[in-house]
Amino acid sequence: MSQATTTATLSGAETDIGTYDYIIVGAGSAGCVLANRLTADPSIRVLLLEAGGKDTSPLIHIPVGYAETLKDPKVNWLYQTEADPGTNGRQHVWPRGKVLGGSSSINGLLYIRGQRRDYDIWRQLGCEGWGWDDCAPYFLKSQNQERAGLDGHATGGPLNVSDVTQKHPVSDAVIQAGVEIGIPRNDDPNGENQEGIGYYQLTVKNGMRCSAAVAYLHPIKQRPNLTIRTHALAHHVIFTGKRAIGVQFSVDGDLLVAKASHEVILSGGAINSPQLLQLSGIGPADLLRRHGIAVKVDLPGVGQNLRDHYVVGMRYRLKPGVKSVNEMTKGLTFVGEVLKFLFQRKGLLTLSAAHIAAFVKTRPELETPDVQYHILPATMDQKKLFDEQKMVLEDRPGLTIAPCQLRPESTGRIEIKSADPSQHAGIWPNYLADSLDQQTIVEGLKIGRRMAQAPALAGLIEAEMEPGSAVVSDEALLAYARETGSTIYHPVGTAKMGRDAMAVVDPSLKVIGVDGLRVVDASIMPRLISGNTNAPTIMIAEKASDMILAARGQSSQAA
Repeated sequence: MSQATTTATLSGAETDIGTYDYIIVGAGSAGCVLANRLTADPSIRVLLLEAGGKDTSPLIHIPVGYAETLKDPKVNWLYQTEADPGTNGRQHVWPRGKVLGGSSSINGLLYIRGQRRDYDIWRQLGCEGWGWDDCAPYFLKSQNQERAGLDGHATGGPLNVSDVTQKHPVSDAVIQAGVEIGIPRNDDPNGENQEGIGYYQLTVKNGMRCSAAVAYLHPIKQRPNLTIRTHALAHHVIFTGKRAIGVQFSVDGDLLVAKASHEVILSGGAINSPQLLQLSGIGPADLLRRHGIAVKVDLPGVGQNLRDHYVVGMRYRLKPGVKSVNEMTKGLTFVGEVLKFLFQRKGLLTLSAAHIAAFVKTRPELETPDVQYHILPATMDQKKLFDEQKMVLEDRPGLTIAPCQLRPESTGRIEIKSADPSQHAGIWPNYLADSLDQQTIVEGLKIGRRMAQAPALAGLIEAEMEPGSAVVSDEALLAYARETGSTIYHPVGTAKMGRDAMAVVDPSLKVIGVDGLRVVDASIMPRLISGNTNAPTIMIAEKASDMILAARGQSSQAA
């Protein structure tokens, strides 16, 4: 059922499709992991509900296809935020996966875990059992690291992690330029020390995307104890008293009900999980009453604490004769790249959202990096990008250096705008509201410019297109950031874990104030981690799977 379809079109009678041990709402990065790990026990029956469709499109599986899927409404919800004051009243498009694998099926394929410090801060915020030493084993459990000899990595897990299939001379020059301005060379940003510059690693296997669906769901989807329903839009969680016992959902206009004998697990992500909690009567009481929803639990933190990485691009025109990725998409060169992919699984079609990772400190007194760069020897046609949301490479050679602040202080919110589950929730990102965020992004732009001016790159660059040489002062750089930046697709925190008054789940990820209901996805992060969020979300689900199975064992022993 499309989310544009209203509930008024549904047939009146509910159909009960039966009882399962667990119902998982959302087959994204977390839901696929849960489905795999829970059904490894053949006695456990699981229903996995996904509002999107199957991940059959070739553009999902060819890595560079993300340039198309990031704007394709068939596999992407393409949420639109409310007007955002911190970015000159602009509305931002937030791509989220509408397909098996969720956003891992449409993301930029970058594998980053974050810093040890991120998780130790979670523990200090009251999330016992979520420090780095607690989480690290689950990163290892999930991983199949192709590069040999890396400390702190593992092989044998479902999620394949590999090096880029083809380096690029301009990207090599970027690394050298970073070293020239004092950024250390670092070929493993997922190691003990994140600071430095080097090539990203990717969730790619044999030249193809390794989404959560490919890694965790496809190998086990034929298990008899797993039922997968696509195009299944969850309406609300069903309760008996304060215990969750099932989910009401719709498929193609039919209203269905499924029961859960053990737990309902929400894995819809930072937008959909708080929306479903609110639709189910769990959230800020005033908001729920305003939409005619009976209050089950007045939980003010539901939908609050929204954090996202805000990225600002700097574009450079390379000199004539310097080759970039732009020209690889044209004419006979592109034909050659297609053939290279078909026969070698290498080259342009295996390209990720960025080649080079740089993690830097904007202030010397910082303990760890506070800015991440996504750097690619390519430039987008800005008019098509802003006017049509199309990622089209320019004809002439270019380079993009794009910083984002790793740990933003600004927080936004997610709130339902209707009791109708088919209507998108409101998204208020509240970018750059905090003065530290403003200062950090300005410093990030300055460091990016220093990199471009270093000897290794300066000889390749014809001109700085954006922000442009006239944009020099802190005020002008901040104005540029407000006018041109946007999401890099990492929303978290809207059902945060903790012990304080704004917590939504406790450290076992159980929703506070009710029984039989957990949230397992990026929304539980109390603070945004220092990097891309896919690998940490998979880690969360790996850890949650063990907690759920342990609780089941304890329940059986008690019985």
